[in-house]
Amino acid sequence: MADRDSSAADQSGLPARSGRLWLVLLVLAGTGLLGYRYWPEPSRAASPPQSAAAQTPHVRVAKAAQASGPLTLTQTGTTQAFDTANLYPRATGYIVERKVDIGTHVKQGDLLFRISAPDLDQQLVQAQAQVVQLQAALIQARAMVDQADANRHLADVTNRRTSTLAGTGAETRQNADTSQAGVLTQTANVDAAKAAVKVAEANIAAQEAQVARLKVLTGFEEIRAPFDGVVTARNNDVGDAVTADTNTGLPLLTLNRDDVLRMAVNVPLYAADGVRDGLAARVEVAQIPGKVFPGTVSRSSAALLYASRILVTQVDIPNPDAALRPGLYITLTLEIPRVAPAVTVPSDALIFDQHGTRVAVVETGADGSQVARMRPVTIFRQTRTALELRSGLAGGERVIVGPPASLRDGDRVTPQPEDKAGA
Repeated sequence: MADRDSSAADQSGLPARSGRLWLVLLVLAGTGLLGYRYWPEPSRAASPPQSAAAQTPHVRVAKAAQASGPLTLTQTGTTQAFDTANLYPRATGYIVERKVDIGTHVKQGDLLFRISAPDLDQQLVQAQAQVVQLQAALIQARAMVDQADANRHLADVTNRRTSTLAGTGAETRQNADTSQAGVLTQTANVDAAKAAVKVAEANIAAQEAQVARLKVLTGFEEIRAPFDGVVTARNNDVGDAVTADTNTGLPLLTLNRDDVLRMAVNVPLYAADGVRDGLAARVEVAQIPGKVFPGTVSRSSAALLYASRILVTQVDIPNPDAALRPGLYITLTLEIPRVAPAVTVPSDALIFDQHGTRVAVVETGADGSQVARMRPVTIFRQTRTALELRSGLAGGERVIVGPPASLRDGDRVTPQPEDKAGA
């Protein structure tokens, strides 16, 4: 009975103790909340400030370098023959002889083709015969001048004799007038004979010009090399009929001059002022590794292309041993002198925002701290890894590489050593 009473008392006291426990926990939680809200403020104010170095960002820096050496311009392209000639027939006939084939090296003046042109040959013979005929006509005209001159002399003598007799009355006045008219007639005949001589001489000159033209045309029956070179194409053979002055079809052959090759180089605007005739070039060919061929800038367009603002330049490449061929893919490098010096910085140093193009440089403040300063710059040109600046930097500045987006002018920074700028 006593045990039951004790157990009942214990069960009745358990809820009371649990209520008090929950009350204590609530009081402690409220005290902690009030302490968290109000106690840290005066605590932080009383605590010493953190180090400024712990708050400044770490940045990579690189030194801006002055670039005073030549501009290196490398381009790939195709070699071209210095001269290329497509030879067409100037005489109508058929080919009777062929001296060359593709790959044949020829010298200037060498015979390539011979064309038989019978009609042209006959025209030349006929024209030469007409010259002989006209020369005979000229001789005849000159003889007529002599005869007319003799008749005029006779008429003049007769006129003087008749006039004398008429003065004495031995001859009538009418005969005297007739004699005088005869002198005038013979004088006109002399002038006409002399004019006929000039016409004959002009006819001869015209016919001789025709003979000369036909001789030139018959000279085209032999097609010769206009310069030293190699035959790269042949489209006709012996027995083929050809027509003069027909440039719409295929040429008889194509001749390339290969002792000197050329390549066109498009020089951009920033380097155009430094390009001059005689500038040296280096040529490399992938198929011939380890060998560099010399070249020289020989000519340029002088004016920039309006659409692209480039200067078209041609580089001559000597090829005396025929090591290179027209149509070969090559890499050409020009070392173009600078017109003005520039400053080089890494490409990652550029800041482009609403303020324009800028770079951040690290300067030492009055208190000895390292401070970022924004410098507006003008870009001269861009390479794969660097920027060349025309203005804004003098060279030697410590430039921040990859600046944080939050970086502002005057912010303190902690630069890494310059030898780690590329890390």
